[in-house]
Amino acid sequence: MSLFDLTGKVAIITGSSRGIGKAIAQQLAAHGAKVVISSRKQDACDDVAAAINAEYGEGSAIAIAASISEKAQLQDLFARTKEQLGAVDILVCNAASNPYYGSMDGIEDEQFRKVLDNNILSNHWLIQLALPDMREKQDGAIIVISSIGGLRGSTTIGAYNVSKAADFQLVRNYAVENGQHGVRINAIAPGLVKTDFAKALWENPKARERVEGQLPMRRIGEPEDIAGGAVYLASPAARWTTGQMVVIDGGATI
Repeated sequence: MSLFDLTGKVAIITGSSRGIGKAIAQQLAAHGAKVVISSRKQDACDDVAAAINAEYGEGSAIAIAASISEKAQLQDLFARTKEQLGAVDILVCNAASNPYYGSMDGIEDEQFRKVLDNNILSNHWLIQLALPDMREKQDGAIIVISSIGGLRGSTTIGAYNVSKAADFQLVRNYAVENGQHGVRINAIAPGLVKTDFAKALWENPKARERVEGQLPMRRIGEPEDIAGGAVYLASPAARWTTGQMVVIDGGATI
């Protein structure tokens, strides 16, 4: 059996109607998992689930819309997943928010709270919801999509970087508590990836050319570049990996 075989596993991926989350969902399904596509809009989730079912077979994906800012919706997401597919084996906390670009001394309190709530507190809620069944089975994999922004400062996305640094510690703490229960909890720290979420950072051709010129691999990332790391962390190949932060950035941080 392949170390990367996910046959029979049930995976929830938040923010999976596009970008990195969508690429991760597609690859988890390609390796045998039954995936739950979730984002705020049901129709967008339905489209991605339909495409995955068409490619990998009916029943490979279901769509359940949920906002990460609403705890009750996340509780419903887990309840409906368990009812339709069974207990969750893999959780990918991918959805996040960044409503502000600029100096941190200019961010409004409401904007800062949204960043902290959606990028830290929501991940905490999701992990809390996943843990009971994972502990009972003595098996589970949780992956938080953070960012290399959590490793350094920024003049434009400082609040976002604060939240992503906190995600690293969230992963470490939960990993310490749950390793004894067979549950592995890790983070992925992507560099700049060509997604709608990061469009403000790459859509300017001159700015993108400058960024890519500084990267050892001379290009920004594609969503699929992150998906392989998620497959690894979700699979038996990573059965002795927990509390870690895997950087996938084309060499940006070296």
